[in-house]
Amino acid sequence: MRQREALVDGFGRIASDLRVSVTDRCNFRCRYCMPPEGLPWMPKNELLTYEEIQRITRVLVECGVRSLKITGGEPLVRRDVDVLVRLLRALGDDLDISITTNGYLLAEAARGLKDAGLDRATVSCDSLVRHRFKEMTLRDALDQVLEGLRVAARVGLTPIKINTVVIRGHNEDEAVEFAKLARATGYEVRFIEYMPLDAQEQWSRDGVVPSAEVLARIDATFPLEPDGDDQPEPSSSFRFVDGAPGRIGAIASVTEPFCATCNRLRLTADGQLKACLFSLEETDLRGPLRDGASDDDLAALAAACVASKWAGHRIGKKDFVKPARSMSMIGG
Repeated sequence: MRQREALVDGFGRIASDLRVSVTDRCNFRCRYCMPPEGLPWMPKNELLTYEEIQRITRVLVECGVRSLKITGGEPLVRRDVDVLVRLLRALGDDLDISITTNGYLLAEAARGLKDAGLDRATVSCDSLVRHRFKEMTLRDALDQVLEGLRVAARVGLTPIKINTVVIRGHNEDEAVEFAKLARATGYEVRFIEYMPLDAQEQWSRDGVVPSAEVLARIDATFPLEPDGDDQPEPSSSFRFVDGAPGRIGAIASVTEPFCATCNRLRLTADGQLKACLFSLEETDLRGPLRDGASDDDLAALAAACVASKWAGHRIGKKDFVKPARSMSMIGG
């Protein structure tokens, strides 16, 4: 495979992590993401085909991308995601390929995804209490999600990670219960601060629970210490002092932004490249690709997109402007 120049922005950050959204559709209606009635879905012809995703990804891998995460919406509502995994795996055995899913369809898909070359799975789960899970997602699906986690672990999609969005007055009191789950299973539970990316535009700073508060709740019961992982992840990772299995992660996007070390790119389901989750501009790759652009053309567009990346988001500042598209339309 050809080696191209790395994707470097004006602040010296090198893009090496790509989030690939395959759909904007979702079978849940999480309160921090999507209204109960859903959203107008993208027409099928506007979605990138799996072959188009592979081609764009190949160009970005040639530019130094090494980590690929398949996202949505809910990626498993799109048919034959294992086919895409095989296409991406063909780009290199050394690539780290994972998926972020709500877990509802994971039990039935896990074996096929593993056989296709998927390395690991991250599952979104915001409550371990059935009625509260239903309240937060508008789906009575906690049992299916927990079974998806168990099957994923059994087939080897490990290390398993759980993403938990914490919202004041809804689930911050479950931090210790999630820590117990991590200790019992070996999962890494990552607590994510509530961000202004909901389609309803109901986000309020009052709903944000600082990661430091969540960690303090857990540390009071199960003492924590940094696990010393220097990987360029947004999550600060901690292990249990007593040596129990499992990890705790904190993604403090609002109170302690990690923009200075961000190495991520996002490819939306309709082929727009974003250098920041909160960026107001998108670079169209689908149009040029379908109009006959060469790989060099696509690489140049990606390089320009990354070069223009700003220093960081402005959440909490007077000049903050929310992106026009919500989280499910951008890709997690």
